Amino acid sequence: MSMRFSRRLAGLPEYLSAMLNRRVAEARAAGVDVISLGIGDPDMQPPAELFDVFDRETRRPDAHQYPTNRGLRELREAVAGHYARRFGVVLDPEREVIPLLGAKEGLAHLCLAQLDAGDAALVADPGYPVYRGGPAIAGADAIALPLRADHGFLPDLDAVSDADARRSNLLICGYPNNPTGAVADPAFMQRLARFGLDRGVPIAHDNAYAELTYDGYVAPSFLAAPDGVEAGIEVYSLSKALNMPGWRVAFAVGNGAMLQNLTRLKTNIDSGMFLALQRTAIAAVDMIGPFSAQMSAIYLRRRDLVCAALAAIGVEVEPPRGGIYVWVPTPPGIRSQGFADRLLDEAGVVVGAGSSYGEFGEGYMRLSLTVPDDRLAEAMERIVTLYT
Repeated sequence: MSMRFSRRLAGLPEYLSAMLNRRVAEARAAGVDVISLGIGDPDMQPPAELFDVFDRETRRPDAHQYPTNRGLRELREAVAGHYARRFGVVLDPEREVIPLLGAKEGLAHLCLAQLDAGDAALVADPGYPVYRGGPAIAGADAIALPLRADHGFLPDLDAVSDADARRSNLLICGYPNNPTGAVADPAFMQRLARFGLDRGVPIAHDNAYAELTYDGYVAPSFLAAPDGVEAGIEVYSLSKALNMPGWRVAFAVGNGAMLQNLTRLKTNIDSGMFLALQRTAIAAVDMIGPFSAQMSAIYLRRRDLVCAALAAIGVEVEPPRGGIYVWVPTPPGIRSQGFADRLLDEAGVVVGAGSSYGEFGEGYMRLSLTVPDDRLAEAMERIVTLYT
């Protein structure tokens, strides 16, 4: 039988983390002692108390019934309370909070909810791969918002043409930034909200790394900007803050009309978050502050280890003040994917090639801090040998 597949996937590359996982598995199967710095998958456990809560909640008589996409009222209230305490943002739990099955799912489905074929989305470049993949699946174009070192890896919103703004029905970016580690201040968030309202482009701010920050920096919420809730939504995840990426717990908060539209889409695609997990997430939200502070101390130590190893051979890197990655320039004259291939083939270290995150990531590689200190130190010993 001749089988035909959807054309919408024809130009969609293998997802970056899937490709990196495959390459790690192949190398290990060949007997290579691989150290993977390619994927931001925390190597530490979630708060121990969560396991007891989850076990208890799975045993409730109603735990295994269908949930709803809107989520439990108690969970939406817990998230709204956290936003009020942490960011000073007042949210209506009835209209301005919904649970997601992870930030990736939420962003991809948001593109389907916002974009038609022929539309465009303005996307941070370099950026989390779903920023480009989501529009592609929706049949829309992704227009790069270049993030350059000389602009602090912030998009130059004034450089967006009127033609590109008119085509665009979504702008996606996130700070603390993946992959560059750049951070944004409230003044930038205000400019971002103003851009969205003035140019008619809904904003989606990816706030997955808000709780992992260093050197006194405290990450703001996009929604705290004047008119931020009117201008768009924010995606907030528990994956990195609480070491629970496999649990798939995140939230979309902000503009009620955008969330209502996203919920309408999701009711036709998924059936919502497992009820026992929703109830566990209520407890998890209260653990974010103290637990993420402990994690930040560990990642700070690892960040400094990486930056010191690079500085010792003359590779200058701006120590990131947020997130769990270090954005490192590759040796002059070597393409980022070529250097990533060499690191795997010659040093047994997996990294994310900068070009995998977009055109403007060329010339860099992303190192994840999610391996134990001793393995990270060994990885850096291997990496620096290819610079010298």
